[in-house]
Amino acid sequence: MKRKLIGITLIILLIASMVLTGCSKNESAETSEEPAETEDAGSEEMEGTEESETVAPIDVNVMALKGPTAMGMVQMMDAVDKGEISSNIYHFNLAASPDEVPPAIAQGTVDIAAVPANLASVLYNKTEGQVQVLAINTLGVLYIVENGETVKAVEDLKGRTIYASGKGATPEFALNYILKGNGIDPASDVTIEWKSEHAECLSALMADESGIAMLPQPFVTTAQTKSEGLKVVLDLTEEWDKLQENEENPSALITGVIIARKAFIEENPNAVDDFLNHYYESVLFVNSNVDEAAALVGAYDIVPEEVAVKALPKCNITFVEGSDMEQQLSGYLAILAEGDPASVGGAVPGDDFYYKK
Repeated sequence: MKRKLIGITLIILLIASMVLTGCSKNESAETSEEPAETEDAGSEEMEGTEESETVAPIDVNVMALKGPTAMGMVQMMDAVDKGEISSNIYHFNLAASPDEVPPAIAQGTVDIAAVPANLASVLYNKTEGQVQVLAINTLGVLYIVENGETVKAVEDLKGRTIYASGKGATPEFALNYILKGNGIDPASDVTIEWKSEHAECLSALMADESGIAMLPQPFVTTAQTKSEGLKVVLDLTEEWDKLQENEENPSALITGVIIARKAFIEENPNAVDDFLNHYYESVLFVNSNVDEAAALVGAYDIVPEEVAVKALPKCNITFVEGSDMEQQLSGYLAILAEGDPASVGGAVPGDDFYYKK
C-alpha cells in the first residue's frame, strides 16, 4: 500500500513538475518576444529620427534680378517674410545686374538664382557642368516701340535706326534672329545703336522723333508713363513664334530661367523640390492676382506699383519644367549658338544641364 502511495505520489510530483516546466518555458518564450518588440520600437524611433533629419529645414540662398524674374517670386518672398513658409529658411537677394550672379554661384554664397537664359548656359560651360537649370521662369519681354505708327511689321525696320540695350545678351541675339528671319541683315540693313542702359535708350528715343527702340517690360511701361505718344508696335515674342511655327520642335523666345548649383541639388533634393513647389505657387498667384502682386512688387522695390499693375500681364512670367523646359530651352540655345557660339559659352549644354526629378 505504501509503495502504491509513494508511486502515486511520485506520479503526482512528476506531473506537477512537467506542468511547472511547461509554464516556465511559455513564460520564457513570452519574455523573449518582449525584447524583439522593444527593438522594433527603437528601430522605428530611429527611422523616424532619420526622416526628420532628412527633411529638417536648411538655409537656401536665392538671388533674383530686379525685373520679371523677381516679380514672379514676390508671393513666395512675402510668405517667407510672414513666416507662412517654414519648410526651409529662405534668404532672398535682389540683384541689379546679371554680373552679380556668376561670382556668387562660383563662391557658393548663392544656391539658386534667376538668370538670363543664355547666362545659364555660359555658367554651365564655365563651371564644367556644375550648374543645372530647374525651370523656365520668363518668356520673351522684348518689344519694339516708337513715337508713331510707321512700323507695322518687321520688314518696316529696314533702313531705320534702332536704339537698344543688352548687347552681348538675350536682346541682341533675339533681335538679330528675328531680323535675319525676315530677310534683314543686322549689320547692313539697319543701324543699331547700343546703349548701356534702358534709360539711355529712352532718352535717345525722346530726342529723335522718328526713332525706334527695343525695350523690355517692365521698362516699356515705365517709358510710356514719361511719353504718352510712345506705342508698342512689335512684340518680339510673337515674331519669334512666327519664325518657329513650322519647325518640328519649335523653341521659344526665353528671357529667364532658374538655375541651381549642382552640388546643392545633389545634397538637398528635398529642398530643391520644396523651392520649386513654392515658386510655382507664386507664379500662379502673380499671374492670377495682378493688383495684389503689383502691390508686393512695389513693396519689394522691384518697380513702382503703378508700373507693375500695367506691366505684369505683359511680362510673360511663367513656370516650365521637365521635358517641355528642355525642348524649349535647348532649341533657343541652339539658335543663339548658330548666330554666335560665345553667346552660350561656346557650346550648347548637354542633357545633364536640365534638372530631372
